[in-house]
Amino acid sequence: MSDTRVNEAIRGATELPAVRENIELHTDDGLTLVGELSVPESGHIAATLVTLHPLPTAGGFMDSHIIRKAAARLPALADIAVLRFNFRGVTSPRGTSEGAFGEGDLEAHDLAAAMDFVRERGLPNVWLLGWSFGTEVTLKYGLQHPITGAILLSPPLHRATETEVAAWAANERRLVAVIPELDDYLRPEEAAQRFAAVPELEFVAVEGGKHLWVGETQTYRVLTEIVVRLNPGVLPLPRTWPPEPVSLSSS
Repeated sequence: MSDTRVNEAIRGATELPAVRENIELHTDDGLTLVGELSVPESGHIAATLVTLHPLPTAGGFMDSHIIRKAAARLPALADIAVLRFNFRGVTSPRGTSEGAFGEGDLEAHDLAAAMDFVRERGLPNVWLLGWSFGTEVTLKYGLQHPITGAILLSPPLHRATETEVAAWAANERRLVAVIPELDDYLRPEEAAQRFAAVPELEFVAVEGGKHLWVGETQTYRVLTEIVVRLNPGVLPLPRTWPPEPVSLSSS
């Protein structure tokens, strides 16, 4: 019998197969945070992505679209486990994390709780993905944890100090900055100056990119930049599901 499955374009609302689990994180200052772990159905995990969402007071949460789409797609497309959660005091359809906004300081406890969870589950090859406010938490506290590296998506550099940025220099942990050309807060030219203290930085300036990465073209670019670091052997990312067969013949 012929395969009658239809290859459908991957779009904003697409959720690809994965094993998804509602989880709780417990901070060392006594709070319970809500989140979700998504892992490949195959059970093979090439890498783990711990996501840190944008500013809570501006509507950032674990469903902010790039983070939601990473969890929806990367387990199936790239064998990447994705952990996403609400920072303290943040509400999403998953629920509300206890506590109140910590101005980027108390969120150090939230990151530590996520990393405790990752360690307890034995998840491999751990990377942080911070977006906007999440990059501040990443820069300030990421070096306290056993990670392979960190990806900074639209970093505003409002809270992380020069000293905290410079601490990433000459470090075995990789640091990647993905800077939108048309960012609202930090554009490539200024970003290159602000990150000059970290010569090892993998600097990616995205032509036409904007702070919120709206639209499938920008989403695809961001997810590709993630997979380039975490599991490059699966690239290019499919644009349909099920993926189109790869032709072995050249045209």
